[in-house]
Amino acid sequence: MTYGARHVAIIMDGNGRWAVSRGQPRPYGHRAGVEALRRIVRAAPGLGIEYLSVYAFSTENWKRPPEEVETLMDLLVEYLRSEIEELDREQVKIIFLGDERAMPPRCRREMESASARTARNQGLVLAIAVNYGGRDEIVRAVRRILEDPETAAEIDEETFGELLDTAGMPDPDLVIRPSGELRLSNFLLWQSAYAEIYATPVLWPDFDEAELRRALEQFQLRDRRYGGHA
Repeated sequence: MTYGARHVAIIMDGNGRWAVSRGQPRPYGHRAGVEALRRIVRAAPGLGIEYLSVYAFSTENWKRPPEEVETLMDLLVEYLRSEIEELDREQVKIIFLGDERAMPPRCRREMESASARTARNQGLVLAIAVNYGGRDEIVRAVRRILEDPETAAEIDEETFGELLDTAGMPDPDLVIRPSGELRLSNFLLWQSAYAEIYATPVLWPDFDEAELRRALEQFQLRDRRYGGHA
């Protein structure tokens, strides 16, 4: 069954709290979060999702303890190495959102390899946001405009969108926020202007296909008024 949401964006939140609630260190929760991502990537195409954007590491996450940051970098590399065969076989196209320049070399190598290997795939587009911040993305786009000031007057919403990391993708139909928080946390700020938002108290490591279906069912019930008025 499909639900009409072509692009679903997920803020993968709650890993640390999930681990602490089990008496485990935070990295234990991040590893469980990777398993949740595997489940959702496998389930998404069968639910009519064509684009899946996931918030993996924000520009603010560098402020976390160094050992936790190191774990997150390691998990990114492990995920790409362990999943690339299946993702490629299933025609998943992997792209990355964010400023990759600050990422460790080992991460950039795996990211570039995964992007190149899956570039021609025609299935689900999996957009992984790493060193990503919505404000930073907009600032980077403005800097590109300033490189050629003579064209600035020609910029409209459509052409500005082409300067963002998500160029070529439709805007999200649905933004899912696990863990009970009610904020976008600097994720896809421009693109989510008219997205429906679904919040759930379920922590990300416990998120599965059934939870995804619940979110999509709620989305299907929404009366989408793009102008924001009743």
